[in-house]
Amino acid sequence: MSEVTIYIDGQEYRVPANTNLVDVAKFYADNDIPVFCYHPKMAPVGMCRMCLVKMGSVEKNRETGEVVTDENGNPKIRWFPKLQTACTQTVYDGLAIITNSEEVQVARDDIIEFILTSHPLDCPICDKGGECPLQNLTMRHGPGQSVFYYEDKMHLDKHVPLGELIYLDRERCIQCARCTRFCDELVGDDVLAFHERGRRLQIVTISDPPFDTKFSGNTTDICPVGALTTADFRFGARPWELKEVPSLDPYGPEGANISLSTRLDRDAGGRIVIKRVMPRQNEYVNEIWISDKTRFGHHHTRSDERLTKPLIRQNGQLAEASWEEAYQVITDRLRAAKSLGVIAGPNQSNEDLWELKQLASHVENHHLGVFPATMSGGDIVNTVGVGVGTNFLDLKKGDVIVVVASDLEEEAPIWYLRTKVARDRGVKLVLLNARPTKLSKYAKYNLTYAYGDAVSAINSLISAVIGAGKINDEILSRVDGYDELAKSVKKPAYTNFTEAAEAIGDAQNMIVLAGSEGLTLAQQRELMQACANLLIVTGHVGRPNNGLIPVWHGANIQGAYDLGFTAEATEAIYQESLDVVLVAGCNPVGEVVEAEALQNANFVVVTSLFETETTAIADVVLPRQSFAERDGTFTSGERRVQRFYTAQGVIGESLPDWRIFAEIHYRLGGPKPKLSAGAVMAEINKAVPSYAEMRYKKLAEMPRQFPDVGGEDLYYGGTAYQNRGGIGQQTPTVAEDPEARLSVRPVEAMTPKFDGLVVIPTTLLYDRGVLFRRSTLMHQRIPAPHIVINPEDAEAQGITDGDTVAIVVEGHRYEVQVKIDKTLPRGAVLMPRRLSNRPDPSVPTVLESIEKIVQPVPVTEG
Repeated sequence: MSEVTIYIDGQEYRVPANTNLVDVAKFYADNDIPVFCYHPKMAPVGMCRMCLVKMGSVEKNRETGEVVTDENGNPKIRWFPKLQTACTQTVYDGLAIITNSEEVQVARDDIIEFILTSHPLDCPICDKGGECPLQNLTMRHGPGQSVFYYEDKMHLDKHVPLGELIYLDRERCIQCARCTRFCDELVGDDVLAFHERGRRLQIVTISDPPFDTKFSGNTTDICPVGALTTADFRFGARPWELKEVPSLDPYGPEGANISLSTRLDRDAGGRIVIKRVMPRQNEYVNEIWISDKTRFGHHHTRSDERLTKPLIRQNGQLAEASWEEAYQVITDRLRAAKSLGVIAGPNQSNEDLWELKQLASHVENHHLGVFPATMSGGDIVNTVGVGVGTNFLDLKKGDVIVVVASDLEEEAPIWYLRTKVARDRGVKLVLLNARPTKLSKYAKYNLTYAYGDAVSAINSLISAVIGAGKINDEILSRVDGYDELAKSVKKPAYTNFTEAAEAIGDAQNMIVLAGSEGLTLAQQRELMQACANLLIVTGHVGRPNNGLIPVWHGANIQGAYDLGFTAEATEAIYQESLDVVLVAGCNPVGEVVEAEALQNANFVVVTSLFETETTAIADVVLPRQSFAERDGTFTSGERRVQRFYTAQGVIGESLPDWRIFAEIHYRLGGPKPKLSAGAVMAEINKAVPSYAEMRYKKLAEMPRQFPDVGGEDLYYGGTAYQNRGGIGQQTPTVAEDPEARLSVRPVEAMTPKFDGLVVIPTTLLYDRGVLFRRSTLMHQRIPAPHIVINPEDAEAQGITDGDTVAIVVEGHRYEVQVKIDKTLPRGAVLMPRRLSNRPDPSVPTVLESIEKIVQPVPVTEG
């Protein structure tokens, strides 16, 4: 980026051209120009006028272009006749501003006075007090007394729910429009608007249900006053009482950085508890945003239903026992075991997984499985995953993002948001799905395929790329198998992909996000290889902002694959009769029908936070700690290894999983347990080449980020927190080694043939999973069990929208509501996972029967 010379308060600075003036002044000159409406992540609007500065341009000789100077040798500046808004100005060569003159100070004082004419003076009881931009700027610029009459003060409603999560105090609102602009411009959810005019201007929700967006909590962060507050923190604590602890989202594959606001709490018996979850800035990962699931889904960490002591089955019943008793029972069975299967849950840390792997190695015949077992191809990701240094923010006009077999908003909302915003910057979005999703309206190319045919769609795209002559010849010199691949895609199943193929071939950068909707595990594995083929032949591998991102269903599935766990092993565990099965931090029996086979296992050990359907069949249940009670690391889908830190006190006698596995291994003759999670990671550093540089100290490095948010000037970026826990490090891919050979191969479409309607399991962000359902505040957002069906298929079955039906799938009967969707392809019935109290199918399967349940008509007297 080219640089220009500007002058701030007489001081010369070299800064990037065409950058926002407020951003430049803060980052390069340490000059905090006060703002209310401006936010560095949104387009400027110049509404509040708080950022007024004296502005001018350096005079230049028209003939020579040289700067004209005065008698003292200083540049002559031609000043504008009136003050200008800094937030609407981008820098250019010769720009000059003054931010500290009396004229500027008077203007800022006047703006504050106008804002305070109807603003309540309730700072001592306001949730924003202590971290309020208006409070801070009033102390700096407020006039002390007002020329306005107190009797003219406007009185508006103080407790207005904008839905069940966010409350509005209309008296505090200063009409900066940050909240409405965030929802509309960034997220694409037009759910808030202004109502009425003048001093009666108010924020209202215009969606049904109210404030219907998955990012509503972010509006409370960027609100520069106490107008918007969250339901679970409102009047819960004072900001200066809170200690901020860096952590990570325990749910999604994006690795969103969060800050856990904690304090000693009387209601929790004097223990340290989480009072709220806030975003933590990481411009490589989630910038300063988090989803509402991440923000409000932490209540499981201190649930009264948490397991507190080990349980051992005695006389058919689980009874409390000591840790030594539990260890003894387990080690006795493992010593005699000839076969062992372990299933690692989606938020097992890398340290947990390592110690679990070491324990499993004690039994020669062992399987290392991961749950949920819906996706494969971890080795492919380590070959052609996105390059080190990848950042969605660096994608520019003409670059391409491909999303295949994924409803990104539901499965990975942060990637959805970053993809949508990248599209707004001019990035071309190629969407390959069997049905429309929310991203469809933003896609440049909507490429539709039949369910189960995702591999054929990617093959067709490769065929179109070859046909358009868009193959990267330079990379072919290090690629094996290209000729066989080119022959295999000569007859594409889809022939309308030419324009998308040309865009891909012309793109400097391309990222592919691959999911699993509508695919069996074997099909999904082939899809990952097909995506790798596309990336390799077009040369979009081995460098930043190019490569594959898997849309895993969990926080650390990538880490599990990196350490040797696979979904194929999980399938094998379901199918084999093993001596011992160890289930770590998940509930397969309660979530997928295939896992019911575990009920026939000879001996089952489960680590869990809660009693579940899986603990109900266990012989030993061990209480594990949540992510908030321990240290550890997760590896995101972008292969970024990041740390989370201990935030709150331990529940009961629970232990971190890595410690549990290490203690068992020790009693079987293994090494003495490490003293900390950091010591476990040090062992991983030595044993796993791709993790050699993932040392805790390196993961905790905190470079300065742009924009510089989270400082004392909260009016600039809101209350998102500066990153004090580290931005993490990405593991390198094979493709980044210029000497490495890359391979492509033909992939098999394997499109299954079903008779009748096919049930397609789908993922929703809000579900009744073991952890999330403990956040009762979110229950209104969790839909009732339902299916989604095409109107023609519904008519053929004699059902209509809103009916209650009984369906039979894989021998299981479910009572669900019917939702009609005319955009859904015929023959497909969507069935969201984890909404009922019964296990669901994990892969597409036949709908065995569907029957309408006739509700009895109430009888009224008279």
